[in-house]
Amino acid sequence: MNAEDVKSILKQQLTDCDIKVEVDGSHVNIIVIGDIFEGKRSVQRQQLVYAALQEHIASGIIHAVNMKTYSIQEWQQLT
Repeated sequence: MNAEDVKSILKQQLTDCDIKVEVDGSHVNIIVIGDIFEGKRSVQRQQLVYAALQEHIASGIIHAVNMKTYSIQEWQQLT
């Protein structure tokens, strides 16, 4: 699975988010920025991303996910 495939899957569930994906074999690095994360704790944010990828994680196509999630305000403060 390539980065564009993963990005497309995430875009279906995490609408109106800016998504950056890097794939190294079955390991995926993801940065997601969107208002969907506003007011949510880390675990809740991760659950949203994992839910979108669940089928591919369960099948073993994706083995490991490293993610960073930010609200738009948090991202603006970082950059």
